[in-house]
Parts: sequence; C-alpha cells; structure tokens
Amino acid sequence: MNQDTLKKELRERLRRERRQKFIPASFSIILNSPEILAAKTVASYYSYGEEPSTHEINKALLKAGKSLLLPRVNGDHLAWIEWNGDESSLKNAHKLSEPTGEPVQDLSVIDVMIVPALHIDQEGYRLGQGGGFYDRALSYIPGWKVGLVYAGELTSKTLPREVHDIPLNAAATPSILVRFKG
Repeated sequence: MNQDTLKKELRERLRRERRQKFIPASFSIILNSPEILAAKTVASYYSYGEEPSTHEINKALLKAGKSLLLPRVNGDHLAWIEWNGDESSLKNAHKLSEPTGEPVQDLSVIDVMIVPALHIDQEGYRLGQGGGFYDRALSYIPGWKVGLVYAGELTSKTLPREVHDIPLNAAATPSILVRFKG
C-alpha cells in the first residue's frame, strides 16, 4: 500500500474516532508556555467542527497584546493575515472561516505557530487533514510550532511520513504540553 493510500485510510479512521468521542475542551495550557509568553506574533487558526478549539486561545492572545495571524487558503499555500478578533471580518470558505485583508509579507516575524492535527507521534510528526497546506507552511514559518490534539491523539506509533514532512516542536492536549527532542 502506498503512502497516500495509507494516510487517507488513517485520516478517515482518526476522523471517525474523533467524532465518536468528541467533547469540547480548553487548550489554554499553551498560554503559559515560555514561547507563547515571549512571543510578539502568533500564527493560529480559527477552529471548526471537532477540531481542537482555538477560540479561547485566540482571544487570550489578543488580550495579551500579541499580533495574531490567521491563515487564508491562497492557491496551494496559506497566506497569513493579521486578525483583530472581529468575527464579522471572517468570510466562510467551505468549512473554514478565513480572515480578509492583506497578507503579511514578512513571515520571519512569526514567533509561534499553532497547528491543527488529527494525531501527533512521539517524534513530533503530525497527520493533518490531507490538503498539505500546513505541511508546506511548516517549512517556511521559523517560529516554535505546537500542534493541538485531544487526549489519546498523541501516539507512540510512528505515523506515516514523507521526506517533506517537518516535525513540530511540541504538542498540547487539554491537560499536557509535550516537547519533542530535535
């Protein structure tokens, strides 16, 4: 079985498992990490459905005076737009709520990137939704990268990966923050 087929089947199973056990939870544990506390600019996302919720985190980051960037799909990559917390400024594109406005050109200002994931393995590799947008973004965002997953979605099994996959620096569940070596 090739990697694409393996990843597709694994994603389908993990989405089904997530839907079956979904209970909304807070991921505010990351707000006290030294990386978030020191950050001036944070790239996050606007969660939907059963994804780990970023709504509380995003509000707290703005309240703390951080510059908050949200992604917008732009062709085959993500553009990052500064967002002030005004939900009426988001437009719906498919299932996503995306910011309007001009993309930030200098992505080297991003100190922290909060990343969605379906599962994360012990080396920090993630399995995402399958579009490849975050995989590509991880390669050009320099900051500390933390993925959000529910309890039970951190695995000791090695997830399928490809040569372009980049590991995260950390993963957070509602109750723990795990840092990866590397």
